[in-house]
Amino acid sequence: MSEPKRIEIHDFALWDKKKKQTHPLYSFDLELTARCNLNCRHCYINLPANDLQAKAAELSLGEIEDIANQALDLGAMWVLLTGGEPLLRSDFAEIYMMLKRKGLLVSVFTNATLIRDEHITLFKKYPPRDIEVTIYGSRYEVYEAVTRMQGSFAAFQRGLNALDDAGVKVRLKAMALRSNLSDMDAITAFGQHYTKDFYRFDPVLHLRYDRDPLRNTEIISERLTPEEIVRLERSDQARTDAMEKDHDDYFIDAYKHRVDNHLFHCGTGNGTFTVGYDGTFRLCSSLVAPSTTTNLRNVSLREAWEDFVPIVRDMRTENMELLNTCGKCPIVNLCMNCPAHAYLETGRMDAVIPYFCQVAHARAEALQSNYIQ
Repeated sequence: MSEPKRIEIHDFALWDKKKKQTHPLYSFDLELTARCNLNCRHCYINLPANDLQAKAAELSLGEIEDIANQALDLGAMWVLLTGGEPLLRSDFAEIYMMLKRKGLLVSVFTNATLIRDEHITLFKKYPPRDIEVTIYGSRYEVYEAVTRMQGSFAAFQRGLNALDDAGVKVRLKAMALRSNLSDMDAITAFGQHYTKDFYRFDPVLHLRYDRDPLRNTEIISERLTPEEIVRLERSDQARTDAMEKDHDDYFIDAYKHRVDNHLFHCGTGNGTFTVGYDGTFRLCSSLVAPSTTTNLRNVSLREAWEDFVPIVRDMRTENMELLNTCGKCPIVNLCMNCPAHAYLETGRMDAVIPYFCQVAHARAEALQSNYIQ
């Protein structure tokens, strides 16, 4: 299948205004920047902290406020500030306070290495809904092998300790990589020490939004094998118990008989959306295929939400390989394959990605084995 025709911002005649978005808006993700002070081997978005072109493309405070006002009019209650590293923005505090004053619940994703006294004062006086911090290693050798920035582990520790000492609610998470796999037990212990009920990890990496071939090669080299992923997931008893409890949600025999050529079967564009640092409107954070995006510098959020989202969600495919495999797969809920990730892997949204399929089947085998026992 060829890529669906790109819906350019001037193609309003192509937007079927009769088919409106029916899902209410609850939240949105706002990428304040794609720049980061770290250079993590697995990162899917980061650009250098001193990238002047990326900085010039970032939404201004005024533009962000305009988008927030439009989101509030549509019912939004919660916003996530992410990046890149959002604390690289010199106007972060102004953005944060502007959103708080509007009554939005504000969450922040950060690597914590740039936390300063002024951030602690801000978060203590005006607490965020939560802050999520990623751990790349439990000791500097592992942490800096991932971030490739000397001194970053000490900066991470200072920032995290400052947040903890101030009583700011923090959630910790980790990415399981080839570079830190041997340290995962210690990373888990580290994370659970700080946030007993909020630590989580993700063992499946997707590729970069800009599809940079050299960076993608690095990401692929950091991927764990399906067997390693399953062993790691099964070592987390809480995760195992939750999956076994929801066993029937992962094995849906009715899907074997599904006849539906829609590309999207997920919840993308239902209740939430993402705004890129340059104003790009996306139905979810990973969906960057050109035919699925528009820009809020050129169209209103209401037009994007009510008119554009249904067009994307109604996209179809005639790729029989996809329809006869993923389209009829009873364990699709154990799989990471979706139009967004397929595009990042291959440049087309209706591709079948063998790696994701192998991970899903390894998960299913382990889950079934445990469930039967």
